[in-house]
Amino acid sequence: MSTRTLAVVSAGLGKPSTTRMLADRIAEATAAALGETGEQVETVTVDLRDHARALADATVTGFPAGGLRAALEAVAAADGLVAVTPVFNASYSGLFKMFFDVLERGALEGVPVALGATGGTGRHSLAVDYAMRPLFAYLRANAMPTGVYAASEDWGGAGGDAALTERAARLGRELAAAIAGRAPARPADPFDEPVVPFEDLLAGR
Repeated sequence: MSTRTLAVVSAGLGKPSTTRMLADRIAEATAAALGETGEQVETVTVDLRDHARALADATVTGFPAGGLRAALEAVAAADGLVAVTPVFNASYSGLFKMFFDVLERGALEGVPVALGATGGTGRHSLAVDYAMRPLFAYLRANAMPTGVYAASEDWGGAGGDAALTERAARLGRELAAAIAGRAPARPADPFDEPVVPFEDLLAGR
């Protein structure tokens, strides 16, 4: 039985946050679906609100440090990603964009990604498709066909929560299938290069 790493990036600002709640729901569905295939799952959650100041510094300096660096490395090393943002002014939040701006180039290439968004009204439900998908296409990630948007009425309304759970479960199954069909991620080892014998170096070979 292999272990897969699932990174969860939540750009919610509040505590509690519906953005984090949606991210957790998708992650739990993904882990459950992977468990059915015999895969173990290690989940690493990144709350961007905890890195807001560090993200601003990294955007200016180009050098992420401390906890932000660890979060970026965890996302880059994951086998799959759940990315959820609140919708502000008809698009993803600035905090969400800043995180993926400072992520190392190529880190998400080919990585299966589940996209989700939250907002106060259903009018922004297409933000996943017209705002988030182009971003992750540019990053060369493998975004899942299903995207989940949750408006305020989706939480605890008459039948609304059950419908949201089903949408999250469908997305989780898609992400699990994509992760299971992909070779496990392995962090790059700077020392994992063939050793050139010293006599060859001297001979210029």
